[in-house]
Amino acid sequence: MRRVVITGVGAVTPIGLGKDDFWKALAEGKNGVGNITLFDTKDHTTKIAAEIKNFNPEEWMDKKEARRTDRVLHLATAAADMAIKDSKIDVETLDKNMFGVYIGSGEGGIGTIEENFRSLYEKGPNRVSPFLVPMMITNMPAAYVAIRFGAKGPNMAVVTACASSVNSMGEAYNCIIREDADVILTGGTEAPITSIATAGFASLKALSGRNNDPEHASRPFDAGRDGFVIGEGAGVLVFEEYEHAKARGAHIYAEVKGYGITCDAHHITAPDPDGDGAYRSMSMAVRKAGWKPEEIDLINAHGTSTPLNDKMETMAIKRLLGDHADKVLVQSTKSMVGHSLGAAGAVETIAALLAVEKGIVHPTINQFEQDPDCDLNVVPNHAIKADVKKVLINSFGFGGHNGVLALERFEG
Repeated sequence: MRRVVITGVGAVTPIGLGKDDFWKALAEGKNGVGNITLFDTKDHTTKIAAEIKNFNPEEWMDKKEARRTDRVLHLATAAADMAIKDSKIDVETLDKNMFGVYIGSGEGGIGTIEENFRSLYEKGPNRVSPFLVPMMITNMPAAYVAIRFGAKGPNMAVVTACASSVNSMGEAYNCIIREDADVILTGGTEAPITSIATAGFASLKALSGRNNDPEHASRPFDAGRDGFVIGEGAGVLVFEEYEHAKARGAHIYAEVKGYGITCDAHHITAPDPDGDGAYRSMSMAVRKAGWKPEEIDLINAHGTSTPLNDKMETMAIKRLLGDHADKVLVQSTKSMVGHSLGAAGAVETIAALLAVEKGIVHPTINQFEQDPDCDLNVVPNHAIKADVKKVLINSFGFGGHNGVLALERFEG
């Protein structure tokens, strides 16, 4: 059977642009949450988010093109360029028919939708942008990246809410395994810090209310957690067939060993309180990887900082690991970068890959009081050294969508 390895990464996050800055901030436990600047929060109950700082789309495309595309595409383009550069792959020599793009998003160009609804109601239908549709549709980041690099192979934009990027990566893995592609740019992108999206999540009572203490608002698994912090970002990875990567002498971060995908079939927003769907997706990924659960070294958790998710995820992890649960490290990247929805799984996969490569596990910050219902080793507040070989990445989305990747240190 063909093997799939990861040979390049690109991260655009609230705590760093590019893998080096991202990793430095992760290892230091840097907080990326602050007051919202992307829109006027005067009438909003939520006034904090994890915004990307110092990002200029014109560093990645010309001014005219930047105006005609949504921020969600800007972030994806930057991450894809970073991933290609990091992989040192020569795009011009690739078989373009075997070069694909799988980039997911939960909300697509929601900023463009909001802006054009305002034009519609304030100025009339003739003032709606002719670029509205291509700017807003969720497949456009995947399409644009393919156009940018001439990738004529399989192309897909998975939309499974907060599981979108893990499902994108899992489907990219399957695509390479079944010989439909040799190289796929895959991951997720999201730009949801808009007035309407933030108001929507606030109305659901899903967001943290710690407007006066943004640095400590995202606290996954902590007893005082009160909701997630909305974030933005993009993560794109180069998935490559092993022999193809070997032939060009590529640096290999890790091997993709398994993928689990399930549905709770329970509720449109709430997770199954027993964590059965999450457990089954983790179990599937472990089984397909050929591992025993007790061999897992690290789980990069979905860890949203909501009361329901973190309790449910703890139950699912303990069910999977049994007596081994207290020996496995569990981390939540969202404690630092907030929840970037459809991009979260890709950004977190990059964090996990760097843990494998560097032998350091980043902390789950803002741990003040352990919740007895979340009694896992969440690497509280400070990074630790660890020999990490086998990793699970969990992503669970509204609608009950569950996706899990199993990655293993590459050893030939």
